[in-house]
Amino acid sequence: MAADPPPEEFGVAEERSGHCAVIDGNCLYVWGGYVSIEENEVYLPNDELWIYEIDSGLWSMHLMKGELPPSMSGSCGACINGKLYIFGGFDDKGYSNQLYHVNLRTKNGIYVWKQITDFKGQPPTPRDKLACWVYKDRLIYFGGYGCRKQNELSDCFDVHDAFWEGQIFWGWHNDVHVFDTSTQTWYQPKIKRGIAPQPRAAHSCAVIGNKGYVFGGRVLVCTQYPLIFL
Repeated sequence: MAADPPPEEFGVAEERSGHCAVIDGNCLYVWGGYVSIEENEVYLPNDELWIYEIDSGLWSMHLMKGELPPSMSGSCGACINGKLYIFGGFDDKGYSNQLYHVNLRTKNGIYVWKQITDFKGQPPTPRDKLACWVYKDRLIYFGGYGCRKQNELSDCFDVHDAFWEGQIFWGWHNDVHVFDTSTQTWYQPKIKRGIAPQPRAAHSCAVIGNKGYVFGGRVLVCTQYPLIFL
């Protein structure tokens, strides 16, 4: 006998920052983030999915099950074929480079997280405040703020601070990483021409046709660049 779906709670989603929000069909889905309470950042529950029905204007909260991501802020959320993918983020333990997904088009009202661990290739280094283009069945991630070890430093990383005892460096990225959802494979595409945007975090990305645009970002100069997906 199938399990009953968890109860819904109707109301309004809490105010928050650093959350993920995606559109699928006529619904807006919101997960994660934090709220400031007396100058402290409190991460919001990782088992809550808030859904806003655009036609009715109603909010509802659904409890989630499965392999729950940690409560985080600055994760990057994107939707492909009715699945919400969450990558990266920051919590009390530091930066993440884990990838999770959940089916938003559930027929029984149960939302189940699954961590993607059986992938091929190498994921990006841990980071938050990155952005993502969705193109065909691919998630294309760009930038973000995070940490690297000394042997991981490269031209695509702008060092902001360092902890010399453990040889850990913090800073901004401008590398591009692709996750192919159809083959469960991470890879880095070769950049053949053009001048790459400067390393940045907290920027935004959008796709028009086969061109991806990145705009703005924290610390570095706000500017706009197109990338062509071939």
